[in-house]
Amino acid sequence: MQLVIEARGQGAEFQWVGTDALYGNSPAFTRMLNQMHETFMVDVSKSQRIYLEDPDPVVPPAKSNKGCRPSKLKAQCAPIRIDEWVGQQPESEWKRTCVCDATKGNLWVDVFHQRVWLWDGEEPHAHCWHLIVRRDIGAEDIKYSLSNAPEEISYKRLACMQAQRYWVERSFQDAKNQCGMGEYQARKWQSWHHHMAMVLMAMLFMVEQRILFKDAYPLLSCFDTVCILNFLLPQRAITLKEVIRQMEVRHQRRLASIQYAYLKQLELGLSESEP
Repeated sequence: MQLVIEARGQGAEFQWVGTDALYGNSPAFTRMLNQMHETFMVDVSKSQRIYLEDPDPVVPPAKSNKGCRPSKLKAQCAPIRIDEWVGQQPESEWKRTCVCDATKGNLWVDVFHQRVWLWDGEEPHAHCWHLIVRRDIGAEDIKYSLSNAPEEISYKRLACMQAQRYWVERSFQDAKNQCGMGEYQARKWQSWHHHMAMVLMAMLFMVEQRILFKDAYPLLSCFDTVCILNFLLPQRAITLKEVIRQMEVRHQRRLASIQYAYLKQLELGLSESEP
């Protein structure tokens, strides 16, 4: 929550907050984001309980004049686990959609979408949010997510939002492989923060280079940038022309792989779909 508040305070622009189930399973976290009018897309565990209708929590009347009078709110209907309820849904409720364009063609998934109610047992009113469930084609893995996005938003947009957290993991992968993010031997927090600050500065430089040369080299990667730096920094006896030639060969191979993947999808009858 401090990260979100600080980012907004510094003028960072973002449309929603995405998290894994560690944060999504925290009612206090999601409620606070909702109170701040921040749109979120949070993963939740399969054991998350939902209400299929408004539980309309009320304090039940006392059954007799003896003893303490009831003071805690009680739901008017019973909750159900997400995985149990989703498992009861017919196959016709799942919709196949494309969530993004990848290097191996369009990424197609099966999506289930429904509006459900969430209540933490203490709030005076329940929240009606989006439940978006993603099932990868040919795999048994299922991802459950909740979002307080506007009611009129399409399930395709929700599925696309759910898929965007991949880029957070990808940035960590590049930082570890190319910038030594995990190669530290720190004994105190100050040295660890110094190391991470240097890694983030290196990552920022690589992003700037990809934006700067996106027209000439649309497939420019962090690895390509490292290869060029290995030439520009006085280390190895290799010409810049040779470094560029090797990079272009890699790009030709990657482009051929991408085109082949799309061709295979066309042969299988999968048409394009906007995420």
